[in-house]
Amino acid sequence: MKPSIFSLSFFSILFFILNVHAGKTNLAVSPDLTFYSDSSEFEETPSSREALASANTPKTTRALATIRKIAEILPIQGADNIEIAIVDGWKVVVAKNSFHVGDKIIYFEVDSLLPVREEFEFLRKSSFKELDDGRKGFRLRTSKLHGQVSQGLVVPLSLLTDDEGKFAVNDDVTEILGVTKYDIPDTCTVVVSSFKGSFPQFIQKTKERRIQNLSSSYEYYKGKNFFVSEKLDGTSSTFYIKDDKFGVCSRNRELNKTDDSIYWKLVEEHDLEAKLRNLQRNLAIQAEIVGDKIQKNKYNIVGHKMYVFNIFDIHKQEYLPKSEMMKLCKELNLPICPVIFENKKLPDTIDQILLEADGKSQIDPKQNREGLVWVFDCPQSNKRISFKTISNKYLLKAKD
Repeated sequence: MKPSIFSLSFFSILFFILNVHAGKTNLAVSPDLTFYSDSSEFEETPSSREALASANTPKTTRALATIRKIAEILPIQGADNIEIAIVDGWKVVVAKNSFHVGDKIIYFEVDSLLPVREEFEFLRKSSFKELDDGRKGFRLRTSKLHGQVSQGLVVPLSLLTDDEGKFAVNDDVTEILGVTKYDIPDTCTVVVSSFKGSFPQFIQKTKERRIQNLSSSYEYYKGKNFFVSEKLDGTSSTFYIKDDKFGVCSRNRELNKTDDSIYWKLVEEHDLEAKLRNLQRNLAIQAEIVGDKIQKNKYNIVGHKMYVFNIFDIHKQEYLPKSEMMKLCKELNLPICPVIFENKKLPDTIDQILLEADGKSQIDPKQNREGLVWVFDCPQSNKRISFKTISNKYLLKAKD
């Protein structure tokens, strides 16, 4: 019999440690970063090719539940019943002796909404959520126990199947396990009647991956100079011109023009359509919108503001280098997401880069910033590496 040992937040860990039990699980199984290799600076080796292959897969949806291995087990000072399991770049507090180095496990990332199943009932007191869209489940979030930050949930592979050979490391089992992403309820919504169509396929969506999921490539990243900007907690928008057609999009939809649309109001405020047409280029401006009724308006903004974080060349199908983006935004008088560093080499470890994510927001210095976005644009090949680091200090204080 395999132990069904789980781990997560302060309350659920305490609850579970006091109620540890053994028994085989019996779960019925139903039948955003893009990473580019930098050829001018990158020396290919078998190990580097493997790292690039794992990081070069475009992510259309976030892999919330994946098959992984325990890389290391570390003690927690002063704790007798718990310890730290290292899973890639993630640290998860687990019950002592429940996992061992090399174990193949299922890892659930923070922001996962686990389905209501008997196997997850130990999370009910600390993590149960009933959402406005009818979904119910257990929300995983960053927590702290005995001074140790814990992110995510580790469970034995037996939760999924007894046949461990069926699944390989890095397999995405999000859909199989019925896991969905938890999003903080937002009072600023786009009504269905304003939807014009799906998000244009000729524009690349940005979905930066967290650095913890790219630990195998971290050594390769360290020698490069990154452009680092503040990650704003708002809602994504895209404004484009293609073959004389102007369009406006939310994160996932193209939108009709309506009088009450914050997106179209910002178009008028910044004269975006005329500015894009005057460029006589097929471009898409991507910006974060913050303000009233968006993510609880953490920056205390009156009305709404937009901050550009990317410009996409539709004709070339590539992002403008950050230096070119800043120059163009200055010409167009468009604000950009606050720049923290224009040339920054990565610190030695993932723990250190996560500490760099902590700090106050440049939009509202009274607020902790959500994190940072790191971008390397190779001037020789127009290729890009990008990822995000989310502040643990921000996550621990976040309320929903």
